[in-house]
Amino acid sequence: MQIRPNIIVLTIPLGESQVHPVLLKDEDGLTLIDTGMFDQYEALIKAIEEAGEGPSSLKRIILTHQDTDHIGNLPALVRQFPGIRLFAHPGDLPVISGSQPMLKMTPERIAQLPPERREAFGRFLEQLKQLPEIEELHDAEQLPWGGGLEIIHTPGHTPGHICLYLREQELLLAADELRVLDGELAGPWDAATPDMPLALRSLLKLKDLPVRTILCYHGGVYEGSPQELIGTLTESLL
Repeated sequence: MQIRPNIIVLTIPLGESQVHPVLLKDEDGLTLIDTGMFDQYEALIKAIEEAGEGPSSLKRIILTHQDTDHIGNLPALVRQFPGIRLFAHPGDLPVISGSQPMLKMTPERIAQLPPERREAFGRFLEQLKQLPEIEELHDAEQLPWGGGLEIIHTPGHTPGHICLYLREQELLLAADELRVLDGELAGPWDAATPDMPLALRSLLKLKDLPVRTILCYHGGVYEGSPQELIGTLTESLL
């Protein structure tokens, strides 16, 4: 779905639900925001092609955080498109680069996976260790892509979770800091957010931003401002 001339929201099936990576279009090529689960490479490429774009135009990947449904296709993309630039916040970079275990994929959770899935996950972890350099993104950093975007560090869901704000377009890429459920905006999913108090405090960084459109990785596009919801969720913090 093309929601702005230079912004495309992709849709990839994930179990009974969907996830929504985003493409930013610039003269020098495409920036991909998040990549889908590690067994979704073909679905990701198909979504890019169905959006009318060529996967070979991918120049950069920005990872909003370490969860497998966001970084899963990173090794496959790097193999297919050598030289692609990778970006993430340093709070999650050790996990994304394979030097530290994933926060939420505990040994107990991994042991509960079906054998084939467990083996695939093990291969994925080894592939992370072979990734090229991942460049650091920091809070309030300004980047030129997509017409200009700002990095907003929003820890809680993970230590290095980030949102991306396109000020001129009044558009917020919320990653997993916000969700859309049955057409309504919702806060972080508590079952997948180890530090919910910190995630709620992070919402305060979004509260006063001029926003007309929100892109949520889970739920897709929401037209409207998050201010009322954030005010309700963070009332006890003020």
